[in-house]
Amino acid sequence: MRLDKIIARSRIVDLKSLDLEGALQELLGVCVGKFPDLKPESLLKGLLARESTMTTYLGFGVALPHVRIRMSRRYVLAIGRSRVGIRHDGAIAEDRVHLIVMLIAGERARDYLQVLASIARQVKDKDLVDTLVNAPDLDTLYDRMIGGFGGMRVVEAQQNRVNRLMFREAERVAQGADCNAIVVFGDTFVGGIQPGVLRSKLKTILVTRAAMETSDDQNEYSETIQVRSFSNQRLAQLRSAMLVALTRGIVTFSDRICCVGGITGSNQFDTLVVVDIEREFQTLLTGSTADLLPPDVKPEVLERVIAVATELGVEGREGRPVGCLFVVGDNARVSTLSKPLVLNPFFGYKEEDRNILNPFMDETVKEFSSIDGAFIIRGDGVVESAGSLIQATDSTHELPSGLGSRHAAAAAISVAANCISIVVSSSTGQVTLFRRGVMLPLTEKRR
Repeated sequence: MRLDKIIARSRIVDLKSLDLEGALQELLGVCVGKFPDLKPESLLKGLLARESTMTTYLGFGVALPHVRIRMSRRYVLAIGRSRVGIRHDGAIAEDRVHLIVMLIAGERARDYLQVLASIARQVKDKDLVDTLVNAPDLDTLYDRMIGGFGGMRVVEAQQNRVNRLMFREAERVAQGADCNAIVVFGDTFVGGIQPGVLRSKLKTILVTRAAMETSDDQNEYSETIQVRSFSNQRLAQLRSAMLVALTRGIVTFSDRICCVGGITGSNQFDTLVVVDIEREFQTLLTGSTADLLPPDVKPEVLERVIAVATELGVEGREGRPVGCLFVVGDNARVSTLSKPLVLNPFFGYKEEDRNILNPFMDETVKEFSSIDGAFIIRGDGVVESAGSLIQATDSTHELPSGLGSRHAAAAAISVAANCISIVVSSSTGQVTLFRRGVMLPLTEKRR
């Protein structure tokens, strides 16, 4: 949903409190003034209880406290700024919180975790946070917040004759090759592509690593796919983006697409590629999107797991390479083919708190990635366990030389159960997806 639609100027305040509890009371005060049916005492208790279970500090001086209650409206958002800074138990050392984004959600808000994740992605942008904290007044802060959360914060792309020519040629090639869509790799440009720059009568798909909310006037893009990539290679996000597009139903196996992009951050289109999706994925696909994605796995869950795996593959953990395995879907069958190697660190927590879609799970999953064994994840995103031993066997698929037991386990479980497994190689950082025993590398090997 459009995040800027739930931001109200009346619920943006400068905070006077120096501690988190006092700041939350101030924010609840402005909410109750507009919605008197809200009970500030019970809300404060719920917010602090969640804080004691899992910190809501995101870094860069931002906290995102949140709670779900029974109410008629879907969301109430309040934003507080503190120039002095607020003490927060989740902050590192002497860090202070300068921006608090408090979200109150109704129990019937089905996209609660997605909205929470969208807010978290936006406020993890240090440049945006700095502009908000340093705004001269609250009216300016509101305008900047609307701009940032409305997806209009991207920097205008460098427009020159070559870029315009490349996009026009992409349209001509797409029409001549009977392509179903044009895929634009927006990270070619520093800051992304400004709305209105690229328009085409053909279906146009934007692929970017930036967090963007779809805006009503961004109608030049039929779809926007956010895929994280930490490579500067041309079209590095191609396979991951097409996998996401397939699972969302944006494209089909029989489609042909024309891709236009360049080196990340070069501000210059220099590559046109026509991709036949069925040929690109021929070793993995059997002819239907439903077969690619297990029936109980939500597309957004697969996207989230791929994103976390990609970060682990590139960044490792505390400067060291990390290898790990994620098994997603068919939990009933997978549970019979696995057993715990250690005490389950996710046991006893609410499903909402251990859902991979919850943005506060990122650091938890990365921390537990050093444990031997697999993460077992349900199709709806709930992490059932970490450190699980996979006991499935597969004698029908041969893996390339150099791949170890983690890849063998991933291949075997994807055959024995109707699931998808994703592996991060500890030696190369490459992220590989397995479906029915067939492997599909999603990222390049670390150099």
